[in-house]
Order: sequence, then structure tokens, then C-alpha cells
Amino acid sequence: MRLKDPYDRPVTNLRISLTPSCNLNCIYCHAEGEIRPEAEMSAGEIAEIMRVADKFGIRSIKFTGGEPLLRKDVCEIIESVPKGMESSMTTNGTLLADIAPDLKSAGLSRVNVSLDSLNHETYKKITGSDSLGEVLEGIVAADEAGLTPIKLNMVILKDINEHEMDDFLQFVRGNRNIILQVIELMDFRDCQYHQAINGLEEHFSKHSEQILTRRMHHRKKYCLDGAEVEVVRPLHNTEFCAYCNRLRVTSDGKLKPCLLRADNHVDIRGASGEELEALFIDAVQRRKPFYE
Repeated sequence: MRLKDPYDRPVTNLRISLTPSCNLNCIYCHAEGEIRPEAEMSAGEIAEIMRVADKFGIRSIKFTGGEPLLRKDVCEIIESVPKGMESSMTTNGTLLADIAPDLKSAGLSRVNVSLDSLNHETYKKITGSDSLGEVLEGIVAADEAGLTPIKLNMVILKDINEHEMDDFLQFVRGNRNIILQVIELMDFRDCQYHQAINGLEEHFSKHSEQILTRRMHHRKKYCLDGAEVEVVRPLHNTEFCAYCNRLRVTSDGKLKPCLLRADNHVDIRGASGEELEALFIDAVQRRKPFYE
């Protein structure tokens, strides 16, 4: 049985937050939309959620946090991903170098690495930690372990890292295993760091040899002189909602039907079997596009 919401959008992707904890303190962090999270789920609870997701035809899992690599049982969790389901992870990369081979052996397909600056001082200003060297080592280790393609998540921050775009393009240029993902800061408040990136995307479009459209959210991928760049604009892209295929699970066991809403969560903590299946169906029926 495949899940479809009332707007005829199929759900084929599940994003699971493994922990609210993080070893960085980024100035713009939205904590995956979690509000006062309780105790994180056990490996067994996560395995049951993935089993039910597999039954409903969900074909890919992305593990997030906080920082998911802070979980001591992270490889055990990855090993419990149902056969035939792709698993990936978003990490800040600070702990990636030592564990990359184990993640691959456990069955992880690839990683997204959050990296907003290639300058040590700027990186420290954004994250509160002088860990850029560890992140760069983690990217190399992930590449060598085959956790590819590696996507570098660069959030554009006004007056902080806008000027580094050429440096990032040079960093990924010539390595087909690394894709730069340029992200508009997702924040509805009066955020001093928010920078619209429509002008940047127009620049990419003008100078690209090839432009591809991804199925998920209809986001564009630009090929510029040996560099691959994807642009994520959740606030100014009406197709972001129209083509959304994702359901989220908070670290304390709540199904989050929509990225941009916090008032329609479904508590699944402790549920299993048919009860959990019914809660999945309920959550999908609560999905409503922010942009209609």
C-alpha cells in the first residue's frame, strides 16, 4: 500500500531525527522544527518505524539531528534499515572522519555535510567551534569510503558568507562525487541573516552548460564548468510544497507531516504494528501545502 495525501502527493521519503543534541551551536539553527523535544527514541523504536514505512512503500530514509553521529548506536540503527530502502544522513561532519567506513559497512548510501564557510574564522563565527579542519577531513573520509555523492549544504547568510560562492565552486569543481547545495535560510521571523537567493540562481542559470530538474520539489541542478550546484529555496518556490514527497519523524517520536507547520504532529511514541500503521495514515492525511 502506498501513501497519498489529500492533495494526491505520494509519500516516498522519510526523514528521521535521531537526536536533538548537537556539538555545534549554529547561529541560524532551527533544530529541525522540534519544539521542546523529550527523550530521544530507542534504536528499537526507530527500527519499527522504518519497518512500517517500508510496508507503505517508502523507499528512502534520511537520518538527521541535531547531530546524528552523537548517537553511539548510529551504526546499529543504519543496519536495521529494511532491505531495498536507501539510507542517507545529514551531518555537520565534525565526527565523520573516524566513522565513515563503519557507516558504509552498516549500509549507509551517502551523506550531506553542513558546511557554510571554508574560512576558519567565519566557520567559527557561524558554528561557535573551530572545527573546520575536522569537517574537511570528514568529507575526504566519506569520499574514500564511498558515501557518495556527498552534498555540501551551504546556507547563504547575509553579510557573512555570500562572498565565498566562488571558493565553494572551486572546492567542488572537478570532483563528480561532491555536489554543492546552496540553501536559502528558512526563517519566517525578522532574521538578520536571511538573504534571498533568486539573484544567485539567475546567475547560475545564465552561466550553466546544463540545467536539470530534480523530481523532489522540482529544484534545479546547475552544471557550471565542472561544478554541480543545486539550489534549495523553500520560502520562494511554490513547487517546494507541490512536489513534496517527505514525512518527518522528530527525535522524540512524533510524525511531522509538513516542514513549515508545527501544529499537526502525530505522537507515535510506543506505538507499533497496526496502531503505528494507522498513525502513519493519519499523519499523511494531515499534510497540507503551505503554498497552494
